[in-house]
Amino acid sequence: MTADFITPPVDDPFVFGQIAAANALSDVFAMGARPVTCLSLVGFPSDKLEPEVLHGMVAGALERITAAGAVLGGGHTTEDEEPKFGLSVTGLVHPDRIWRNVGAVPGDDLILTKPIGSGVLFNGNLKKRVPAAAMAECVATLIELNRAAAETLSRFDVHAATDVTGFGLAGHGFEVASGSDVTLVLEIDQIPTLPSALDMYEGGVTTGVNKVNGERVRAHVRFERELPAWHREIFVDPQTSGGLLVALPASMSDQALAALHEAGVTAARRIGRVCEPEGQIRLVFE
Repeated sequence: MTADFITPPVDDPFVFGQIAAANALSDVFAMGARPVTCLSLVGFPSDKLEPEVLHGMVAGALERITAAGAVLGGGHTTEDEEPKFGLSVTGLVHPDRIWRNVGAVPGDDLILTKPIGSGVLFNGNLKKRVPAAAMAECVATLIELNRAAAETLSRFDVHAATDVTGFGLAGHGFEVASGSDVTLVLEIDQIPTLPSALDMYEGGVTTGVNKVNGERVRAHVRFERELPAWHREIFVDPQTSGGLLVALPASMSDQALAALHEAGVTAARRIGRVCEPEGQIRLVFE
């Protein structure tokens, strides 16, 4: 049972509902579970926006809920200063098959199923600095459910899993590493990024969450390569409806990647490996 809601990253109510629903459903997929029922969680300024806006948000969410194989059973709406939308989701998984964000072991490979960079792109878009094609690809990535990735990976021996959301790749990777008492070695060139995301950081755009995310992991990160400060920001970029980060035996990673790509999860990449712990260093970027 999970709950998550967000403020609008886009102006289109239907697309906002789609993104918010995919984001909330991801928490269930990240545990290897199948979503069954959803309840909507809505804040809405009825004195500022027309009812059609609310209808669009719910319609977008319902489209993603249906695509996830679940149902919308109701929900609750309150007055708010700005729109907020999300879901409480109930899912099912066999007790012996639950994925947790701990359990990675040295020798595992790391797979990430979606590119990162949506946080800075949304901020850059507010400044009208993001090319239309890059923004369209970002939105399409966020709308994409983690259903295909989760169902495909369920056929393999996943040791640990999480979805990459508000704490960024580094923050959620740190949770996996510290909870598993290991160090994650991440290959910078293999980490997929959304088009124009690095351009935004190089041009001085950032988010209000980057600093907090960066401070949270700074003492636990080592860079083996020289990178400009702006490039390092992508690793703490806060994601909405991000991909799954999973640790599984290295002997299975090629087969798992091939299966993901065949299932349509074409952005999936092997981005690193799990190693023995190095004291307080939990993340190594090389």
